[in-house]
Amino acid sequence: MPTADATGDTEPSDADLREAAKTALTQCLNLGSEETCLIVTDDKRKRIGETLYAEASAITDDPVIVRYPPGPQHGAEPPEPVAAALNAADVFLAPTTKSISHTRARGDACENGARGATLPGITESVFVTGLDADYEAIAAHSESLHEQVTDADEIRVTSPQGTDITVEIGDREWLLDTGIVHDDGGFSNLPAGEIFVSPESATGTYVVDGTMRPHGLLDEGQQLTFEVEDGYVTEISDDEIRSQIETAAEEVGRDAYNLAELGIGTNVGVDELVGSVLLDEKAAGTVHLAIGDNAAIGGETDAPLHLDGILREPTVYADGEEIELPA
Repeated sequence: MPTADATGDTEPSDADLREAAKTALTQCLNLGSEETCLIVTDDKRKRIGETLYAEASAITDDPVIVRYPPGPQHGAEPPEPVAAALNAADVFLAPTTKSISHTRARGDACENGARGATLPGITESVFVTGLDADYEAIAAHSESLHEQVTDADEIRVTSPQGTDITVEIGDREWLLDTGIVHDDGGFSNLPAGEIFVSPESATGTYVVDGTMRPHGLLDEGQQLTFEVEDGYVTEISDDEIRSQIETAAEEVGRDAYNLAELGIGTNVGVDELVGSVLLDEKAAGTVHLAIGDNAAIGGETDAPLHLDGILREPTVYADGEEIELPA
């Protein structure tokens, strides 16, 4: 019988976790019996990692699990032995406390032909909930939305909370995160469901009223405001987020303030925000904007952080024409 975890969420049963793991390994990643499979996890995600390893062991004779202490920041590079293991794998899954999605280690592994998915900040309840989904339907919504924006030079996002920002796409490519990762070099987050791009530049204001680290799900009426000029965040209303970025700037300078990503959620199975960036940024009809690193997703900025903020009620225009968001 499920029990409550330390956050008050329901702790899934072993059977629930195994079913979610099977979905990830079979429907999403199509793991073959002759392929190597690497599970990258950390000390705080041990149960999810070990469940994935156990289910991978039932499919292939060549599973490997590596575990290390949680990284210092989202976007920080994993230890060198972990990077080497990623480079040698056919398939990988990475349930970790701190995201390795936007790291050179993950990007290099995919460039070398590995396919895989990261599950940054995943909790057991989000793992079960987020993988109880029809990923073929998510892929269809993602492709429909992609058709509406792919040829646009600029995207404008507004919201009732005060967002009004224009993003210049330039030569950057929109990417789809559908959860279906069957081709060599393919990559996705899990849970999945978004299209996203690394802008060449952006100017305006965006107001986060959904979820953003380190706060999690914002209280009703709570808002985080960011001013952006020529592709860089110039003003931040929140002291904690400003402090994170200032710390990163000590290492990489202005790149820490880079407006790194514009994403649009396409997962119609996510009908409410729960405080997990990983899940909430996929909610259909939401928009998220990120600060920091984007070198692994088509940009040119290498920074030790990637901070997504989610907007609940956006309106999106592609070259001046309002687009239809999934709902």
